[in-house]
Amino acid sequence: MELKRMQFTGSVWRPLYEANSLLLQATIGCSHHRCKFCSLYKDTQFRVASREEVERNLEIAQLYQPKARRVFLTGANPFVFSFEKLKILATLIKIYLPEVQNIGCFARISDIKQKTIEQLMELRQLGYDRISIGTESGDDITLSQMNKGYSVMDIVEQCRKLENAGIEYNFTYLIGLAGKGQGERNAINTADTFSLLHPYIINVLSLTVFPDTVLYEEIGTGTFVEASEYERIEEMEIFIERFQPSNCVHLLANTVSNPIPFIGVLPKERERILKEIQSIKNNFREEDLRDYRKRIKSL
Repeated sequence: MELKRMQFTGSVWRPLYEANSLLLQATIGCSHHRCKFCSLYKDTQFRVASREEVERNLEIAQLYQPKARRVFLTGANPFVFSFEKLKILATLIKIYLPEVQNIGCFARISDIKQKTIEQLMELRQLGYDRISIGTESGDDITLSQMNKGYSVMDIVEQCRKLENAGIEYNFTYLIGLAGKGQGERNAINTADTFSLLHPYIINVLSLTVFPDTVLYEEIGTGTFVEASEYERIEEMEIFIERFQPSNCVHLLANTVSNPIPFIGVLPKERERILKEIQSIKNNFREEDLRDYRKRIKSL
């Protein structure tokens, strides 16, 4: 039998925790495309996958994974789709893969803002859940400097809409993003912002700047100065000490951007995680951690 392959355009990214999900291309590139630190979709023009492309991929998925239970839509932020388009997409998925129970994707805060609570509730009924939001920070100065396109108030307001609709969500926290000497402020404000909400997972990454980004150019001109590896560790430590979740939150710091990976559940494993971080500070030199980051070629 001829091997059929699903079609994807450009780089495909998904969180580590979506490793068992069926990937389905929904968008190509990023609708925002202005974050200073991001190189993931640098050469990819944003567009929406056509219905024909989606159905072609679903036909192939039906052959090889007919019992798939979760679908993760690829692209920087497929939640940018209108409410009606998300409904149509969920219906198509259900036709080809009737055992799918939920649908995840990346989302920007501005994507949620376009939708009412009533619409979000209907999307939850159609299976949308555990969406991953690239918040990166909960500090207004950092968000503005990095051209994220929204504020802390936007994060709180829009994520509360998700909560009211019953949609679980995950956050990304990018340590080092505020730059040298600003990690403590970023950690405190991010912890305070995240404490107001109920993320299921906080995916912690450490800023790694690649040549094809605006931030790389700013480093070259001295406009932005990177935080040291030790400062990043201390930022993470301050965040964990200050973050006060009212539910169990899975903290994942286990991507290639993390020189010393760790995972845990807050608040119950707070002390163990802090001991691990202290061990990192005691046993690894700044030079070794910096050399590791220089060897990272891609995320």
